[in-house]
Amino acid sequence: MNNFTLHTPTRILFGKNQITHLSNEIPAGSKVLITYGGGSVKKNGVMDQVYSALQDFDLQEFGGIEPNPSYETLMKAVDVVKAQNIDFLLAVGGGSVLDGTKFIAAAAFYGDDPWQILQTRGAEIKQALPMGSVLTLPATGSESNNGAVITRRATGDKQAFHSPFVQPLFAVLDPVYTFSLPERQIANGVVDAFVHTIEQYLTYPVDAKVQDRFAEGLLLTLIEDGPKALKEPENYDIRANIMWSATMALNGLIGAGVPQDWATHMLGHELTAMHGLDHAQTLAIVLPSLLNIKREQKRGKLLQYAARVWGFTEGDEEQRIDLAITATREFFEAMGVPTRMQDYQLDGSSIPALLVKLEEKGLTQLGEHQDITLEVSGKIYADAR
Repeated sequence: MNNFTLHTPTRILFGKNQITHLSNEIPAGSKVLITYGGGSVKKNGVMDQVYSALQDFDLQEFGGIEPNPSYETLMKAVDVVKAQNIDFLLAVGGGSVLDGTKFIAAAAFYGDDPWQILQTRGAEIKQALPMGSVLTLPATGSESNNGAVITRRATGDKQAFHSPFVQPLFAVLDPVYTFSLPERQIANGVVDAFVHTIEQYLTYPVDAKVQDRFAEGLLLTLIEDGPKALKEPENYDIRANIMWSATMALNGLIGAGVPQDWATHMLGHELTAMHGLDHAQTLAIVLPSLLNIKREQKRGKLLQYAARVWGFTEGDEEQRIDLAITATREFFEAMGVPTRMQDYQLDGSSIPALLVKLEEKGLTQLGEHQDITLEVSGKIYADAR
């Protein structure tokens, strides 16, 4: 196991009606900006519950944060923060709202060109507004980590940043809030959590038994309950396990002391930025092909994954690896998330342009071994057609 420092300070309020404790988590007298997305939180009653819980606070709203939140929209929210002297942010929604709110929190104190937050990957952030969240979509784990991904529509750039200054102080996780989600969002959330886990697990062995078993437990839970979540949308126990799995997949625990990959996400981000696909759709496209192309470098963990997660213990090594990759692809398909570019009317003709974008961003040495060059990325994209 590698050395690590782990600090996961986000306070989690998990379960039914936990929103009633929301006022205890925000400093008295705060002027709060509530951020949200397309308005579903108003239709399903979540926003009413937020207002009820915070009736003694000065509340403002900013809505319209998109999936793959845009820099342009978020800068409008920054203007509101400054004009209204906001001193606390409350994200009500899913990962995109949370990611966007993290950017707002940092950009409110950042100079003339907040896009530098993304270009420096958050390294220059020195201050941010405090924030918390009421989560309505389990997927990204953004409610309990310090990362975010933002898109600049004008240039088609999609970039990530991290900073301890934007770690949410708390997160309210009520599985009931997920009952009304469309199937597509639940499916995407399961795939996203699954790939988050894989990116930290399926690299190479470092004898991190606790992290490995933890990751395998998350994968098995998502495999078992993911399809059930589509069939039984109001089964509280199923939705609770999905919600908690998504949080635990990216709060730092399973990634502590182990090598991490994240190439699937980097390649997927470019597909989203160029073609407008859902984030999880691009992960489902890229991951099986990446595992296939990098099977030699990932051999030890692929065989462990095949045996412990999928139960493939017979046949030679290549057969077991093939079976594990196929099972992964079939799981995504069973969740209703297709795994080939052609499924999204893409013929691969944009691959050269995708590689140009990777090169422009310096993403030329990806993966746990930093050996996924532009040439290898091209092979992965081509395999995913």
